[in-house]
Amino acid sequence: MKSMSNRLFLTFMLSLGTILAVLMIVIGQLFPVYVEQYNDRSRSYSQEAMEKVLDERQISISEEDKKALFAAQTIEKKDSLLSYVRARLYGVLAILFTITLILIAVVSRYMIRNFTAPIDNVTETALELAKGNYRARAHENEHERMMPLSHSINILARNLQDITTIREVEEERLKTLIENMGSSLMMIGREGNISIVNRVFLERFGMQLEHVQGKVFRTIGLPKTLEQFIDHVFLTEMPYRQQIKMEVQQELYNKEVYGAPVIGDHGRWLGVVIVMHDITELVRLEQIRKDFVANVSHELRTPITSIKGFSETLLDGAYKDEKMLLSFLEIMHKESNRLQMLIQDLLELSKIEQHGFTVNIMPMGLQDVLIRGAELTGPRLDEKNMSFQVDIARDVEVMGDANRVIQIVTNLITNAITYSPENTTVTIRLKENDTYGIIEIEDEGIGIEKNEIARVFERFYRVDRARSRNSGGTGLGLAIVKHLVEAHHGRIQVESKVGVGTKMIVMIPKKLTNSLQ
Repeated sequence: MKSMSNRLFLTFMLSLGTILAVLMIVIGQLFPVYVEQYNDRSRSYSQEAMEKVLDERQISISEEDKKALFAAQTIEKKDSLLSYVRARLYGVLAILFTITLILIAVVSRYMIRNFTAPIDNVTETALELAKGNYRARAHENEHERMMPLSHSINILARNLQDITTIREVEEERLKTLIENMGSSLMMIGREGNISIVNRVFLERFGMQLEHVQGKVFRTIGLPKTLEQFIDHVFLTEMPYRQQIKMEVQQELYNKEVYGAPVIGDHGRWLGVVIVMHDITELVRLEQIRKDFVANVSHELRTPITSIKGFSETLLDGAYKDEKMLLSFLEIMHKESNRLQMLIQDLLELSKIEQHGFTVNIMPMGLQDVLIRGAELTGPRLDEKNMSFQVDIARDVEVMGDANRVIQIVTNLITNAITYSPENTTVTIRLKENDTYGIIEIEDEGIGIEKNEIARVFERFYRVDRARSRNSGGTGLGLAIVKHLVEAHHGRIQVESKVGVGTKMIVMIPKKLTNSLQ
């Protein structure tokens, strides 16, 4: 693309050349008229001079001869003079035309370039700004007339650069906020096409960005409940909040979903924004809390009701019957012991669950712990005519708190005895791998349904409520065990089959890691 100076120069030179060419044509057309006038005057002067010469020399010729002589002389001079003058005139005009055109071209080129150079520079700067290069600047010279324009363009460029920098920073902040917020976010345009989704949304629904961006929300496989919620926001064009349950990848989640219309400038409706908070864990904890309160109330009410009822019976006169008195007192003692165990387990569980609870980690052997646990639970084992089968090849040293590990083993053995019929065996094994010392306690009891295994560590959860309550269990043993194992940074697993038995596997770290320190 030619610059402005080149275009102006060519236009000027074409205009000037045309003017000069027209001027030469006009001069060429007027030249014969001027020559004719010149010839007439020259002829009259020549006749006068010839007559004077003839008179002075007294030469006598007729009038007809004079006219012929004058005519011949005039024609000869006229032709030669006309040709000569015309040739000289055209030559001079050509030289003058060339010199004039060159001088004018040089001067005009300098003047035009000096005048248009700032404009070209400003134009190039404006084009760079239009392309998005806001670092471009126009040349400023205080001696140039275009200096205010260049200065204004530079101010505009600096303002655009500042605005772009601010916009980029704000976009980066917004992107960082959207990508790192803990909730799922989705923005849908007025046509139903998804314009924005964050990383949490893609992870929660197991999707890829290229399969979501720009697609209609009904075509990407969202849960039906969520699609219905979005349809509601689109139809009402009002903010809406709802707790919904949805199935994602064969798992149920509870979501608190908030939807609102997005309003642009001049009140234009642009679409809707959907924000989803995962409250699955909150719902689960709330249910556990409700179950805990209900279970605690039930577990406390049973012994208290028994103690109150038997005490009222005794006060009403039953104490006079010694046999009945001893029977009632024995029941009241048993119920009070059960109440004491329940309160102790609640206090122990509360202490373990407190923030900052730690165990006294030091090297210890698991063999002595298992033997001590078997000794402590031996009387209960004998009551049901059960036996131990011990599989300990050699001692395994781990990093743990001996008292807390004994508590873990005792609870698990007691649980195995409680849920096993008489004349069965409880097997105790000691193993190890590169990372953990492994304790296995296996019974031949009623077993646990597969869908109940995940809940056995909940407080007051019982596989067989009647049997565990009749045997004196509080329902808190496995919850305490789980917290104590986690305090050791270990793991606990359950393997069970209904009617065959249950195996509890406890893994205690063998080495002191950074997390344990």
